[in-house]
Amino acid sequence: MDVPLAHLDRPFDYLVPAELDDVAIPGTRVKVRFAGQLVDGWLLERADDSGHTGKLAYLEKVVSPEPVLAPEIAQLARAVADRYAGSLADVLRLAVPPRHARVEKEPHEPGEPPAPLDPPDPGGWGAYPAGPAFLRALTEGRPARAVWSALPGEDWPARYAEAVAATVAGGRGAVVVVPDARDLDRLDAALTAALGPGRHVALAAAAGPARRYRAFLAARRGEVSVVVGTRAAMFAPVARLGLVAVVDDGDDLHAEPRAPYPHAREVLLTRAGLAEAAALVGGYARSAEAQLLVETGWAREVVADRATVRARTPAIAPTGDDPQLARDPGAATARLPSLAWSAARDAIRADAPVLVQVPRRGYLPSISCAECRTPARCPHCAGPLALPSAEGIPACRWCGRVNAAYACPECGGRRLRAAVTGARRTAEELGRAFPGVPVRTSGREEVLTTVPGGAGLVVATPGAEPVAEGGYGAVLLLDSWAMLTRADLRAGEEALRRWLAAAALARPAAAGGRVVVVADGALAPVQALLRWDAAWFAARELAERRELGFPPAVRMASVTGSADAVADLLAETRLPEEAELLGPVPADGEKERMLVRVPRARAAALAGALHSAAGVRAARKAADPVRLQVDPLSLF
Repeated sequence: MDVPLAHLDRPFDYLVPAELDDVAIPGTRVKVRFAGQLVDGWLLERADDSGHTGKLAYLEKVVSPEPVLAPEIAQLARAVADRYAGSLADVLRLAVPPRHARVEKEPHEPGEPPAPLDPPDPGGWGAYPAGPAFLRALTEGRPARAVWSALPGEDWPARYAEAVAATVAGGRGAVVVVPDARDLDRLDAALTAALGPGRHVALAAAAGPARRYRAFLAARRGEVSVVVGTRAAMFAPVARLGLVAVVDDGDDLHAEPRAPYPHAREVLLTRAGLAEAAALVGGYARSAEAQLLVETGWAREVVADRATVRARTPAIAPTGDDPQLARDPGAATARLPSLAWSAARDAIRADAPVLVQVPRRGYLPSISCAECRTPARCPHCAGPLALPSAEGIPACRWCGRVNAAYACPECGGRRLRAAVTGARRTAEELGRAFPGVPVRTSGREEVLTTVPGGAGLVVATPGAEPVAEGGYGAVLLLDSWAMLTRADLRAGEEALRRWLAAAALARPAAAGGRVVVVADGALAPVQALLRWDAAWFAARELAERRELGFPPAVRMASVTGSADAVADLLAETRLPEEAELLGPVPADGEKERMLVRVPRARAAALAGALHSAAGVRAARKAADPVRLQVDPLSLF
């Protein structure tokens, strides 16, 4: 039944009347009578008898004879619900789009099967020693699993399209998930070029109800073997699934904001395991979760050798190291130091575009040392400290402990300050600094896809950087502290991911491409950027999280609600012996949050215990709701 109550999260048996026998097939939408009300449901399977000893009610109606819920998707939805302490009904709402009756009734005749596809030329993957072997494994139908680190300037849509083409050439299907609509358009065009028309569909929630449902039905009916889309496509039904792939898995857009809050990467990896399919996790950066896949042996890394990386990388320089400070003493505090200024000027003189990345307004940093700008962390749990008011005492946003006697572990300073925030008038300032040079902006109001290759300034927020014809002559990464000092476990990882994505759009150093990051060169994310070594930084992040006991080294759940509701749920929860409670800390409004931490080996026990406790509260009709999130993207 499509009832998201935790205590009703199980199948129920009904009798099928004779008049519905032909249309009541597994996977169809039905209506049933439950507790005196007519509710929606799914017909999961047919059986000759039932284990229920009481009287069974009859199905009231088959809403549509279209079996939109594939058996393998129902199995996946159950696994995802169990993984995230959620209900099957909630997951199925995400997996199957709402019915569009007019689209279902559109005539569709099974067409001729497409001609066999030849394996793609592996030359595009030739820069990566393990790349051609990965393509061969896909063509042969083997469940190869790869974590790919893309080179600067890499045409990533073409590489993903080649991986999909290799899978299709082997007679199997593929599902690829991208972060946003702009990436979807690029990959859609690359797949059309690699596969030809009619072999794939694009599936995105923003496409509109009719278009989205039409694409979904094409995949469910077997008319196409490849589905690409945003996170709405992670449950796309594809017959003979041979490959699941996710682009830039560290992007927060892959996290579903609706219960039970699954992440596209985790759903796809679960799907790869159930279907014995290959998996590809790729991008310019590497998340700690992807690094865990490599270190545990679940996946193999696909990377270029260092000589190739150096040849493809632009010249990258920080502004806060000792040589720069000697030449420009104000570089440590200047928003546009002389090195960044000269890089932009030289690129414009060479008739090349300049990209300027500035943090968006959503980057709200925490507090840091007023002397050396080291982020202020809790000495107990390493969580970010925050000030409730200008005169307040710093307190941890994770465990809630106050720290009145805070001293910076780097310099011993005791004064705290709000970290640097991005400026809103960067475009106007640069326009005055470079008169006569066209200035374009790309951000929330308007996101540009491409810009011409001539001299010009492009000011973009992270994730909205357009591709320049021929590449950028210079890329300036401003206000780095706004990203590095955010009160977030993933602040360094996110900063590096954003920097790499922007720097990858620059020309190679041999062609005059330069990248200037306004930050101290000794910082780990800056070091990873200078060397273009996302794998090194991911391994470092994962090691630190193991030491501190943070995801993905452990499994962590967040319980948010009123103080009484949180206490009530935890009182009903039979937590594993290894469970550790952190908090409570203030959450939105009058709510509070508790964090529950367990070893990864006890993840299933924690999710099951929380789900059972939620079921007890639902059965008691507890008035105050509680939000459960397993491995939330943000821990505060």
